[in-house]
Amino acid sequence: MKLGFIGLGKMGLNMVHRLLLDKHQLVVFDRSKEQMKEAEKLGALITNSVTDLVTKLEVCKVIWLMVPSGKPVDESIEALLPHLKKDDIIIDGGNSHYKDSLIRAKHCKEKGIHYIDCGTSGGVWGLKEGYCLMYGGNKNATDYCEPIFKTLAPQNGYLYCGESGAGHFVKMIHNGIEYGIMQAYAEGFEILDKSPMNLDLSAISKVWQYGSVIRSWLLELSHLALSNDPELEKIKGYVQDSGEGRWTVQAAIDLDVPAHIITASLYNRFQSREKDSFAMKMLAALRNEFGGHAVKKSDS
Repeated sequence: MKLGFIGLGKMGLNMVHRLLLDKHQLVVFDRSKEQMKEAEKLGALITNSVTDLVTKLEVCKVIWLMVPSGKPVDESIEALLPHLKKDDIIIDGGNSHYKDSLIRAKHCKEKGIHYIDCGTSGGVWGLKEGYCLMYGGNKNATDYCEPIFKTLAPQNGYLYCGESGAGHFVKMIHNGIEYGIMQAYAEGFEILDKSPMNLDLSAISKVWQYGSVIRSWLLELSHLALSNDPELEKIKGYVQDSGEGRWTVQAAIDLDVPAHIITASLYNRFQSREKDSFAMKMLAALRNEFGGHAVKKSDS
């Protein structure tokens, strides 16, 4: 199948590579000339603009967007729409908010264009392992794009979730759950690390992968990280969030769902970014005031 691909970042370039390996024809565009050169080496046809990309596609054009959520998606869509015709297809494979996807789908539909919101999971390992795909939109359009989904995903790894917005909603909740699982592993390994026993955390993370009820791919990645750096001395304890956890918590509030674990894991990420939290200072001060508990003095 021939398709356009915009966005050759960490995931995008690997997705292009996987598609090319399965004999799809790729016409690509990215602002980075270096990434474009890498895609060309893999066998993709590079272009110098979004307009140029569209002209190199055939009837029933399909363009996959793999750009950051928010303004970059809107800018890409607005650049594409004047050059597309009825029943052409735009696939947004990034982590867009599902409410934004609903607005974009309506806007594209008014122009006669199909917008597919496709949640994509797999990270930098997707080239080898495949990407789990969760998508929503017009069913005829998604069925037409199935050869793309089939190539990118491992066996049984892609799912039509429903009408517009459903794909990105499911991916949002997927990432919220991921926050909670990661937080549980992080806390468990800290307890192990601070135990009075001389425990081999790398070995523990490995043995838990065999028959344990908490085995998972994230546990495999934990083992990999601990094998390379047993004390994690090369890593700073600063954890960023890319939005999906916040959106999941907001959705839980909107739907009256008590999402204790996911909410707490999000707040822990916020706390990781504070060098000297005023809230923690306040806790220490209060303990000192009512109980005379010792406090550590600031260096300043």
